[in-house]
Amino acid sequence: MARPVLKTPLCEYLGIEYPIILAGMGAGNEGGAAGPELVAAVSEAGGLGVLGGTGRDEESFLDALAEIRKLTKRPFGVDVLLATPPSAPRPSEEVRGAREGPEAPRDPRSLIDQRYWDWADETIEKLGLKPPPEEPADRRNLYSGLRVSEAHIRNVIREKPAVLAAGLGSPGPYVKDLHAAGIKVFGLVGNVKQAVRVKSDGVDALVAQGHEAGGHTGRIGTFALVPQVIDAVSPTPVILAGGVGSGRHVAAALALGAQAVWVGTAFLATHEANITEEHRQHLLASTEEDTRVTRLYSGKTARALFNPVIDSWEKAGLPALPTGLQGAVSGRVNSAVRASGKEEWNMHLGGQIAGMIKEVRPAHVVLEEMVREAVEVLGELRSGGPRVTYSA
Repeated sequence: MARPVLKTPLCEYLGIEYPIILAGMGAGNEGGAAGPELVAAVSEAGGLGVLGGTGRDEESFLDALAEIRKLTKRPFGVDVLLATPPSAPRPSEEVRGAREGPEAPRDPRSLIDQRYWDWADETIEKLGLKPPPEEPADRRNLYSGLRVSEAHIRNVIREKPAVLAAGLGSPGPYVKDLHAAGIKVFGLVGNVKQAVRVKSDGVDALVAQGHEAGGHTGRIGTFALVPQVIDAVSPTPVILAGGVGSGRHVAAALALGAQAVWVGTAFLATHEANITEEHRQHLLASTEEDTRVTRLYSGKTARALFNPVIDSWEKAGLPALPTGLQGAVSGRVNSAVRASGKEEWNMHLGGQIAGMIKEVRPAHVVLEEMVREAVEVLGELRSGGPRVTYSA
């Protein structure tokens, strides 16, 4: 049977067969949910796999790129977070440690209001968790996943994947060098103001992500956001993100004027996704109402599958700390969760399409079903089939 045809100008531009792009998910097991196996599987199936780059150290990042190239010769991308870490106050003499200078070890408790550590310890006690293992009081722990962005960009330029996507922040400072290396640049946005600003920074395409999405997400629903972004940045291509779990969603995205879809949660429910079995089962058990947008994990709004730790944080009513500092607080509780064998209470990101996911399948099957259904829906609409009757 011949493969279905579903192409947009962006497909031609990227050298891919289908307008389906894997979200560069960095949260999951060590190395991120969108690891080499999933990236390669999506690219091999005709889409664009995107590696979740943030959270990896430099060696792991380079190893991941090498592994992808062993698994596929097709185009793939890399996603990094370009959020700026907060400036930290100089530590007091009591906590500076033996070494002097900017790299001296620092106690995270000296940088964060005691109320937050009290919340963490009270939550650990209330949920019956084991105390977390003690970690070195190293300032780097507060900014994990953020301070490596510069090194990641340098390595991306050297390794030359097809695409660099900035999951947070603008890639503007790096666009010239990325383009010189032949790398196309995407920027993820959650509102029109961001879209206009990031377009002006010279990106090649924008990913407009609606409120329905898992992971870091904004306040505007996908169907409201995407047409407004398209109108604001035309002719720059726009990729729809947030709430895509089937071919019907793909067809709707194309009808709105998007040139591709950015898919995360649907690909979490695959054998290749680098997540725990508990995360998979949590996803399968969730309905469309079982996710929450919370600042618990990073200080920025992110949608995750609901659990008792999120419930405790929301009831506490504490304002979120800046990115990096907030992660140190939530990380203490998550460390206790892992030490207690309660992985089902860990950070499990996921979008509102969770209720559509009924089984775990190979990534290529998920992608191929999306394409087939999208082609069927578009064909029915074009022919005035059973769903629509219209005339010019």
